[in-house]
Amino acid sequence: MDATTPLNTALIIFVRHPKLGQVKTRLASVIGDEKALKVYQLLLEHTKNITAELNCRKFVYYSEQVEEYDLWNSPGYTKRQQTGNDLGERMLNAFKELFEQGFKNIIIIGSDCYQLKNTMIKEAFELLDSCEVVIGPTFDGGYYLLGMNHLIPNLFYDKAWSTDHVFEKTLQDLELLNLQFAKLQQLHDVDVVADLELNGIEI
Repeated sequence: MDATTPLNTALIIFVRHPKLGQVKTRLASVIGDEKALKVYQLLLEHTKNITAELNCRKFVYYSEQVEEYDLWNSPGYTKRQQTGNDLGERMLNAFKELFEQGFKNIIIIGSDCYQLKNTMIKEAFELLDSCEVVIGPTFDGGYYLLGMNHLIPNLFYDKAWSTDHVFEKTLQDLELLNLQFAKLQQLHDVDVVADLELNGIEI
């Protein structure tokens, strides 16, 4: 990316506060709240590490109130709060906010994918120069990354979020809308105990 990239590209990072008993609840039901919290803290640190050197504007959107002092107190990160009644509405509002601010290529990621790499996010930004949408599917039926170069509200409507049909339904929408899109490689999120071994995470 050239020197002007930070002026028109943005990365949205959706996060939760790392609080005991409030993160990775499916993991916690098996390994306990304390270990689940450690896993989530590891995922947050990984997300910070792979995004720190990206040549773009970075916006951390919190599921609750914005934390004043935490991992994201670094140059290049702007903190904001998610708004909306469900995940789809929250993502849509974040995209809308940044498109209205003049950004051209925008990507959203969460903090659940330990296999996500810096190079994959760079590739996604590059693909947005020739495609309208880029999406990175997960093996559990969702996606770990979504990018677009103009706002497409339909991608956030009528989805059963956190189910194994999200990616499939999003793909159907892309095809129905006749949009040019690219798919990244399929990765594993970290949501259940089996995902820990798949990602090489020891607790």
